[in-house]
Amino acid sequence: MSSDSNRFVVELTSRAAKELSKLEPSVQVRIRLAFELLRANPRPPKSLKLVNQSRHRVRVGDYRILYKILDRKLVEIVIRVAHRSEIYET
Repeated sequence: MSSDSNRFVVELTSRAAKELSKLEPSVQVRIRLAFELLRANPRPPKSLKLVNQSRHRVRVGDYRILYKILDRKLVEIVIRVAHRSEIYET
């Protein structure tokens, strides 16, 4: 049984918040549900740590969430939310 004290806080960068707001409402709902799951487990079985980076990636259909995990603060910072064809562009 986990308590809220062991749950992560999900924070979005301004870029990620803007990207999320531009998506269709049904996609936004799915991504927000993924945020809730990440609060409880920032490293779910289907997440992937990106090679030579401090970022992780999780899939939500055709979209990707890129995020950093700050274990000491129990915080996840969402860096990008975008379609898989655009997510790795800088």
